[in-house]
Amino acid sequence: MTTTAAEQDTGSWAGTPDLFAAARWDGQHDGAVTVDDAGTVLVAGGADASGTAVKQSAYYDPADLKWHAAGTLDTARRLHTLTPIGNGLVLATGGLGPDGTPLATVELYDSKNHAWAKLPNPMAQARWGHSAALLPDGTVLIAGGSAIRAGSTVHALRSAEIFHPGDKTWTTAADLTDTRTGHTAISLHGGAVLVCGGTTPVGTAGDPALAFCELYDFGGKKWTPTGSLLHARSHHQATRLTDKAVLVTGGLAPGAPAGGPFDPFSQRTAELFDLDAGTWSPAKDMPSGRALHRAVALDDGTVLVVGGAPSDRDEAGYRSAVRYHPGSTPGTDSWAPEVGLDEGRYAFAAARSGLNVLVASGVTRSGMAAADPAVTELTTTAELFTPGSHP
Repeated sequence: MTTTAAEQDTGSWAGTPDLFAAARWDGQHDGAVTVDDAGTVLVAGGADASGTAVKQSAYYDPADLKWHAAGTLDTARRLHTLTPIGNGLVLATGGLGPDGTPLATVELYDSKNHAWAKLPNPMAQARWGHSAALLPDGTVLIAGGSAIRAGSTVHALRSAEIFHPGDKTWTTAADLTDTRTGHTAISLHGGAVLVCGGTTPVGTAGDPALAFCELYDFGGKKWTPTGSLLHARSHHQATRLTDKAVLVTGGLAPGAPAGGPFDPFSQRTAELFDLDAGTWSPAKDMPSGRALHRAVALDDGTVLVVGGAPSDRDEAGYRSAVRYHPGSTPGTDSWAPEVGLDEGRYAFAAARSGLNVLVASGVTRSGMAAADPAVTELTTTAELFTPGSHP
């Protein structure tokens, strides 16, 4: 008899020691990263309950299941990027400083001495909300993001640049085909980098989400447009399924742009990108919509989607977790419920730790959902997901 996804064994969550200090990570590339094959997880920077950038940093050791001090960043930053570049090193770039100033500075974490060092060569462009992707030659591609133009207005960037770990220098890369910020970037086969979604600030309340996507050609050193998302998305998640396939889930429901209807159901939708075809196709809808969530690929090819909220204001974080099963043939994909978090959260940190998934901190309640609407409630708690059997 065939076993359906819903009938398979679910995983389990277990409490693990709290993070030293609470923080939130609202960006797409600023949260937790896995540092090494042992499953060490690093968190650095982020924002406190007031939204101010912080300098704190910590690493989670799967050997003793505890958090340890990882030094502090030279500069407090949020909406930055964290990128493991091999040999226990992690690159931090840009972001917003504690006074809201855009940053061009760059720092390098060395897991051997658990310390950060400010690098002498900054990026050419101060930026936040940008993406970072590791290329096959070990360099790091930084693309897009936000900057401040004359008159103190925010605008999205097309510029891109590449970090060279050997001599710790920067070179200019080809511009994106579209300005964007708050997007996702995924490295794929042959050094291709898929960039999708995000927003373009237009000077009015509620920046419009983007459906446009593009690919960076590592060999040709250029960007080309590729298939557009079926739904415009921001604060979504993009997860690599294979070296030629990507799953995109959720995001903030877009408003009513000119010529387009309000789409309250887009948060439930999921999409699949095929690198060979350069197209998106619908995946099965999630059981419920979410944004500011986290999606983590597991060893068996499934994807754990956890937490989130429908918005970033007046919300309580979700406890629910679901698991995506790609299926063996098109149209056979499915979602199955998993045991929920002990504490709901959004804009939190999540990363693989060995076979498990570690989540930590984040927002539990904000605005009218909080005890005091003027105070955003963060948590220091952390939880560890152990996957069940999914044959």
